[in-house]
Amino acid sequence: MAAIDPPLDAPAPEGALLRSRAWFGDGGKNGFISRHHLRAMGRGGHNFDGRPVIGICNTFSELTPCNGHLQIIAEAVKRGVLQAGGFPLEFPAMSLGEPFLRPTSMLYRNLAAMEIEEQIRANPIDAVVLLTGCDKTTPAALMGAASAGVPAVVFTGGPMLNGRFRGRNVGSGTDIWRMTEELRAGTITQEEFTEFESSLNRSAGHCMTMGTASTMACLTEALGMMLPGGSGLPAVDARRTTLAEETGARAVELAGSDLTPGRIMTRKAFENAIRINAAIGGSTNAVVHLLAIAGRLGVPLALDDFDVLGAELPLLIDLMPSGRFLMEEFAYAGGLPALIHDLRDRLHRDTVTVTGRSLLDNCEGAEVYDREVIRPLDNPVQPAGTGTAVLRGNLAPSGAVIKQSAAEPRLLSHTGPALVFDSLEDYLAVAEDPELDVTAETVLVVRNTGPKGYPGMPEVGNLPLPKKLLDAGVRDLVRISDARMSGTAFGTCVLHVAPEAAVGGPLAFVRTGDPVCLDVPGRRLDVLVDDAELERRRAEWQAPKPPTTRGWTYLYTEHVTQADTGADLDFLVGSTDSAPPRQAF
Repeated sequence: MAAIDPPLDAPAPEGALLRSRAWFGDGGKNGFISRHHLRAMGRGGHNFDGRPVIGICNTFSELTPCNGHLQIIAEAVKRGVLQAGGFPLEFPAMSLGEPFLRPTSMLYRNLAAMEIEEQIRANPIDAVVLLTGCDKTTPAALMGAASAGVPAVVFTGGPMLNGRFRGRNVGSGTDIWRMTEELRAGTITQEEFTEFESSLNRSAGHCMTMGTASTMACLTEALGMMLPGGSGLPAVDARRTTLAEETGARAVELAGSDLTPGRIMTRKAFENAIRINAAIGGSTNAVVHLLAIAGRLGVPLALDDFDVLGAELPLLIDLMPSGRFLMEEFAYAGGLPALIHDLRDRLHRDTVTVTGRSLLDNCEGAEVYDREVIRPLDNPVQPAGTGTAVLRGNLAPSGAVIKQSAAEPRLLSHTGPALVFDSLEDYLAVAEDPELDVTAETVLVVRNTGPKGYPGMPEVGNLPLPKKLLDAGVRDLVRISDARMSGTAFGTCVLHVAPEAAVGGPLAFVRTGDPVCLDVPGRRLDVLVDDAELERRRAEWQAPKPPTTRGWTYLYTEHVTQADTGADLDFLVGSTDSAPPRQAF
């Protein structure tokens, strides 16, 4: 692991620029109130002598199994803070667990980001360590930190160990989708399925495939918001705990500096992240998350950037769902630093990271130890231009995405009749019907699953195949929706269609039997119906009723933007300053 140089901007002497002095440095009533309540917790006066206060934002929850070990990580971060002369204060933030949250954890990403932003700003925090893991916790933390403007460093909990089933490695998500379809097709038994269930997740940590959690961990490191090597080490590897200590120590050095998220996550940093996303075969969810993070900082980033920049690099990491291996092998092969070193001539050199050094300097000399896992540029897993593609056409005037590397190649250019459902439930009610009017040429359309329509834009875009086709041996089908899909999933799935059907996007006007043309090489998605007929259907369309008239869901559906701009809330776009708020007493 590369050594960490001193920061570009040293902290102010004796806390002259520390936010926390507005709370603890007051010699009167307000300072007394701030200090004496901490004394009640057994914190002595030496903690208030001007040393940096480091917030540890912990998304631990037993309702988020992927983050269930973050309490152990938090203790390691605290050790690092104390060893470096800081004062650590841990605080909780809303935890977003993929396995349990309904209708989708994405509905709550913006809420968690807003909570993290406000907690950082409202408290005596000079720098913050953000402990994340499960899919939406990492982008939520980055969004909140970006808006708060306080020096920050992210530390993810790491991937779990490889799943092992009957002598072979199996991957979370990817093999779940595969085995579930085989169970429906009758090619495996319920007993085999249960045995597989008990063999898949063998340790603490998030999904060990290149799903959204692993993707966002890698891209956080690529953006410069995590220490080198932090994205890949398994959750239970002792080196991850050591790195957590180093992260706490680094946060002390960041306190009082101007090395804030806004200075680190620049346009060039996002360009590096998009290129690296192509090389790792990252999740399509990275598109909506990076757009949202950039929006918080005012960084100009557009949907088409993911196609243009992503097409520059081939798929180099042979990981599920686009390849064979899992995050354990990636870490042991050298991890992201080794990949970045390989790509040093394809990335921007002048980007600063939380270490105070550039991304490429962080990874200087990193070696690849297994060329089966991390391929060289002249022997890729898939060639350049086969990653996430952005489609436009009369079905997606604001864009849609498809992960080419996870699709059946023959279906990337396909025209077939639409089979349309107005809701996920409508489709699932007939998916097992042996008489369903569907063939391998059908284009399955399920709408009203977008940000406003579901609400929350769930991961249902990799729709289960009709059982009629499974029984016939079909294992892929063109599927179109305004939803997302899990980064661990696969299939010829067109996702994030914008504008979504619930706001009157063209997807709302497609009818069963309409010919739909998917042309990924040409970057087109069209329904082959003339404009006049589509306008007639538009005039007849009625907007669906709002899902609720109260609470967070109401606020969300009233203010959420479309997928092509990140699905953030319109009033959260853009950052504010980190100045301490007005006094409370």
